[in-house]
Amino acid sequence: MRDANEQLHTGDTLTTLYEYSGNMHMHTPYSDGAASHAEIAQAAAIAGLDFVIVTDHNVWVSGVEGYYTGRAPAEPRRVLLLTGEEIHDRQRRPQVNHLLVFGAACELAHCAADPQGLIDAVAAAGGLSFLAHPDDPDLPRFKEPPIPWVDRYVTRFDGLEIWNFMSSLKTALNGGLGQLIRAAFRPEEVIRTPPAETVALWDSLLAAGRRVTGIGGADAHGLIYRVGPIRHTVFPYDFLFSCVNTHILSKTPFTGEWEADQKIVYKTLKAGSAFIGYDLIGETRGFRFSAHGQGGTALMGGSVRLGAGVTLQARAPDRCHLRLIRHGQVVAEWHGQEAFTYSASQSGAYRVEAWRNYKGQPYTWILSNPIYVEDVNYRAD
Repeated sequence: MRDANEQLHTGDTLTTLYEYSGNMHMHTPYSDGAASHAEIAQAAAIAGLDFVIVTDHNVWVSGVEGYYTGRAPAEPRRVLLLTGEEIHDRQRRPQVNHLLVFGAACELAHCAADPQGLIDAVAAAGGLSFLAHPDDPDLPRFKEPPIPWVDRYVTRFDGLEIWNFMSSLKTALNGGLGQLIRAAFRPEEVIRTPPAETVALWDSLLAAGRRVTGIGGADAHGLIYRVGPIRHTVFPYDFLFSCVNTHILSKTPFTGEWEADQKIVYKTLKAGSAFIGYDLIGETRGFRFSAHGQGGTALMGGSVRLGAGVTLQARAPDRCHLRLIRHGQVVAEWHGQEAFTYSASQSGAYRVEAWRNYKGQPYTWILSNPIYVEDVNYRAD
């Protein structure tokens, strides 16, 4: 297992951060996927991931969690495999309102008919809930309906799936014939950024004082198509695990024991100490975003008091276009730089976007989770 470790000054002490890359949305034959849990772990090892969370539809599969040793290109690699669930109401047409559930450790699909009741049941079970692909489009060419999150009155969920790679693919497949062919065989040429509507929803929730963690995932199924004797897997798991991932930053290293490391993953996600990386267009390990003020230091997902001012700092793995965003508005940006320092004089939720050129086009490369700068008039719930 590979750690991207660094020491960060926190007040008068040094804190070591441990970075782990994972994917948290995929399926097995227990619902509508093609690969077994062991095969998924192998694909994750090939892609260089540290952990995966399998989320079959309306079924929580226990007894398969643990560390798996996969054959990575260079050497054997241990991958932590956990199981969650993607819950939705099967009686509803279309079957909208998909909820990713992590860490509940019990079956909750029976709560699916009441979205808010389901979210509350997840919390009561000690789990985390994320609205899956909130702005999923339809796909008329293949007679697939849209499955967005429509009941937006809900509260108390932990986060949003900001970037779902397969949902973005559906958008690309709705283009002309040329774009459809590129999307089918070279999806990285047409999938450049998460849905603008979902990012806007995230920003509106943050502006309203909500603490909402953003994640990205594959939504991998390993679909197999057959034409006569020809059998072809469309978007294999290992390819999708090389695309949009979620990187967590923990103050505690993995121990190698799955039960203990499961707690680290969920604790870090709960805190929002994570960022979304489009790893297909460039390695995103090593990205950092922090805030420094008179009251101390905050990492992504944390808060710091405004006081006389707060210094925000970010560092990317390579030169790129960096944008600092507060409540949906770009407050500063830097071109062709690896890092920035910015003095914030306003309270609010600040997040970072890193963009880079790939094949001559601008791509969203990194999406940080927010840091909450608080004063008496702004306090994130």
